[in-house]
Amino acid sequence: MSAVFLGVGSNLDRDSHLTRGLDALEQLLGPLDLSPVFESDAVGVLGRRFFNMVVGADTHLPLADLQAALKAIEAACGRRETSVPGRVTLDIDILVYGSLTGVHDGILLPRRETARNAFVLWPLALLAPHAVMPGTDQRYAELWAGWQGDQSLWPVPFEWHGRALTPVELIETHRPSRAL
Repeated sequence: MSAVFLGVGSNLDRDSHLTRGLDALEQLLGPLDLSPVFESDAVGVLGRRFFNMVVGADTHLPLADLQAALKAIEAACGRRETSVPGRVTLDIDILVYGSLTGVHDGILLPRRETARNAFVLWPLALLAPHAVMPGTDQRYAELWAGWQGDQSLWPVPFEWHGRALTPVELIETHRPSRAL
């Protein structure tokens, strides 16, 4: 059994695609640990704002099989390689797979954006603050506390099966400082 963290995002019909993605991930992996949901400007692509979150789970699936299953979930939600750039129905990335580091089955682990992008690191630090990022001796909360970037993101209300994923207190204490 391997513990995994997945980055999940959407910038097209965001509520619907995140909900469909979480439903499919629960069917694939069983019980899920879910971070709050954040909205952010697109990073690395021109496009609409994203909803992003991190999902934690345990899996018996080998890494390559997990990757194939995640790509199938993305495709079921309308993601295609030929889709319009910057318009993402659903994106699911393997951030961490157990304690693996380096390239395995063509996948670099941990994924570079794990410590680089606020839209991954902040939700991960909230979900698993005391977990240590593979290949380092740092906990996710420590990585987030030391993060020095200029990406803007803010927590947003989101419910999945009647469960509020983003605490009201988090939303109230981290309102965007600029007009949206």
